[in-house]
Amino acid sequence: MSIVDVKVPQLSESVAEATMLNWKKKPGEAVSQDEILIEIETDKVVLEVPAPSAGVLSELVKQDGDTVTADEVIARIDTEGKAGAAAQPSQAAAPAPAQPAAQPAASQADQAVAAATPSGTAAASPAASKIMAEKGLSAGDVQGSGRDGRITKNDAQTASAPAAAPRQSLADVKSPASGEQWINGRPEQRVPMSRLRARVAERLLQSQQTNAILTTFNEVNMKPVMDLRGKYKDKFEKEHGVKLGFMSFFVKAAVHALKKYPVVNASVDGNDIVYHGYFDIGIAVGSPRGLVVPILRNADQLSLADIEKKIAEFGQKAKDGKLSLEELTGGTFSISNGGVFGSMLSTPIINPPQSAILGVHATKERAVVENGQIVIRPMNYLAMSYDHRIIDGREAVLALVAMKDALEDPARLLLDL
Repeated sequence: MSIVDVKVPQLSESVAEATMLNWKKKPGEAVSQDEILIEIETDKVVLEVPAPSAGVLSELVKQDGDTVTADEVIARIDTEGKAGAAAQPSQAAAPAPAQPAAQPAASQADQAVAAATPSGTAAASPAASKIMAEKGLSAGDVQGSGRDGRITKNDAQTASAPAAAPRQSLADVKSPASGEQWINGRPEQRVPMSRLRARVAERLLQSQQTNAILTTFNEVNMKPVMDLRGKYKDKFEKEHGVKLGFMSFFVKAAVHALKKYPVVNASVDGNDIVYHGYFDIGIAVGSPRGLVVPILRNADQLSLADIEKKIAEFGQKAKDGKLSLEELTGGTFSISNGGVFGSMLSTPIINPPQSAILGVHATKERAVVENGQIVIRPMNYLAMSYDHRIIDGREAVLALVAMKDALEDPARLLLDL
């Protein structure tokens, strides 16, 4: 027998732990080299763990939901094993000691399952018994993969509840026809926060508690940008293979303003102000796992086409959970576009250690006054939150006005005015 360890991949310096998600293979099943065995979630990304060698998965050292660290052994592969052979039991699935007196006292859930297990059915480990009781499963509902058919913790976790009694989910709730119907069908579901969600919550609280956040607002007439986009969007897409959106203009306008007012692109480090001589713009992106902010590196050196391509790439990677740690690390200024969801106005929260963030909203036609005349214009409200500890109101307001001017006269971006 030749055993190869499956280990947690290297994590970034800022990530100490990760959470095991769902094993895609069971002990005794054949695996191919580089086949994805499990995904582990850090507070930034989801990492795939491939099989280092081909063979048979002989043991699961760590189970779904366990907390792990870099280089920790989570499973073992027998490179000379055959699929279907009896797997070595993991620590979580170890059979109970032969001496009854040495067994720990069972919980009420364990006793209930044991009492309900018919004679002749497979035994279950204490951990598996508890999980089965919580799921409403009997021993006959679960196929054991341990020694002598013993039901392991992993078997219980992966088993499904009986189809005869499906649990009502929040998605199944309809508007009640009567108060009594609503009372009889009030579902409630408790789920733990993902590492990403917990980390986002932690950082947002940190931002509000450590920054002196103030928000300044302005409105921008988007007609010049919309006219420019309407004139060239077909040629642009044909030439560059990507659609010309509005975010690239917002990024360019932000960089234009940050060059004029460098303190808005700075950050606080203790009692020091760190001025950044580069422009790494974070783009807030919604994903199935929560909010992520991938970084456009050296945005001042990117063309409109480059920016649009990177934003499209970030959006797809966020949807697929493929963003890397490097793509989510750093940043000197962020842009959040709530307008894509219909937001008209908001006060964005700074993404630490940055000192400012731009909030972009939905563009709507509004009646405005130009040269004493009431006209209809596509207007967008901009909101910039900033850390008042280092950014005075003057710099913040003028930086937002510079963004407004660049959007209302895109030629400024070419002439650097």
